[in-house]
Amino acid sequence: MAPVTQIGEEMYALVERLYPLCRSITGDGVRATLDIVGEYIPLQVHEVPTGTQVLDWTVPQEWNIRDAYVADASGNRVVDFAASSLHVLGYSVPVSATMPLAELRAHLHTLPDRPAWVPYRTSYYKPDWGFCLAQDTLDAMPDGEYEVRIDSTLADGHLTYAEHVVPGQVADEVIVSCHVCHPSLANDNMAGVAVATFLARELAEQTPYYTYRFIFAPGTIGAITWLARNAERVERVKHGLVLACAGDPGGLTYKQSRRGDAEIDRVMRHVLAASERPHHITEFTPYGYDERQYCSPGFNLGVGSLTRTPYAGYPEYHTSADNLDFVSPEAMADTLAVCREASAVLDRNRRYLNLSPYGEPQLGRRGLYDALGGRSDTKQAQMAMLWVLNLSDGEHSLLDVAERSGLPFDTVAAAADALQGAGLIKA
Repeated sequence: MAPVTQIGEEMYALVERLYPLCRSITGDGVRATLDIVGEYIPLQVHEVPTGTQVLDWTVPQEWNIRDAYVADASGNRVVDFAASSLHVLGYSVPVSATMPLAELRAHLHTLPDRPAWVPYRTSYYKPDWGFCLAQDTLDAMPDGEYEVRIDSTLADGHLTYAEHVVPGQVADEVIVSCHVCHPSLANDNMAGVAVATFLARELAEQTPYYTYRFIFAPGTIGAITWLARNAERVERVKHGLVLACAGDPGGLTYKQSRRGDAEIDRVMRHVLAASERPHHITEFTPYGYDERQYCSPGFNLGVGSLTRTPYAGYPEYHTSADNLDFVSPEAMADTLAVCREASAVLDRNRRYLNLSPYGEPQLGRRGLYDALGGRSDTKQAQMAMLWVLNLSDGEHSLLDVAERSGLPFDTVAAAADALQGAGLIKA
């Protein structure tokens, strides 16, 4: 595995490439995004036609845009889509008109309390058009006539999403999901896409216990589409994580699944606490990212959400200030490290059965104590063996052992490996 600093820089370089693209819930921007991700990991891309019924939703028309601007009487573009894809209201219908500023104002979106920032706004399911701009820009626009142009198309097409599967030792799955619909927002969610991509690359170099399925899809409608198309096999999903806002300077936040006691919830609580990283654990709410789709009552999957600062929890959220300066290689590398640690616990968390349950077996005779000689944590490793033996009743997992004993999970797992090798326990 590459050094942490190198991995962070590589993820940042991926975010740099993805950041300028104009993405939405459908369209060529999503495809271009997946094309770039596909250079890092092989992807199976799915195209779902407009009009397809997906649960209670319908796949909408596909939106694409070539150009858009607001120009003054001299022809100067005071608002220009070419400068930033945030400048256009997402899913704007085509417009070609000249109108006075008084009429145009109804279609202009700003942030008066952050006058230098451009907001991110959409109108996916209600036909509309508009521009997003800095309040400072609007304040500098004199009354008069303005040329308004949005060269976009809304037509029957497809919703595009992609999957990458890392085969495991068993068919049971861990899903890692991230949204690919936001334009020119670095933290929300190109940093999440980058972390998911590099986690997939690392797992592909191993032979994980679980099969890992990475889902790159537009927010809400994309996850709903995936669930609709996989309803018959969704029972294979044993654990899951939604990744977003993975590169900002804040501490980590884990939002628990709807269940609250799913294994992924326990694993994330344990990993974050054991790491002594600054972090928050929050309860599930039916608002946020796509965990709310995976955790809807009909599916009720054990899927939580990992972010740094949560959605809407930082001023830069859904604005032009969520740019390349807002994310860092170090923060993304830290988020990836937590995902890596959580994956290791998930993959090694088994229930064992003590094959010598009557009294304590003689460990010295089997060379287990001698095998620990010279370790700096010899006493801790011995205690881990005793705890594993005592709780290997087919009901307690290694995570149960770690939590009850207060010992590091890695130490407990190593003890289990040694005991299994000596024929004292079996999975």
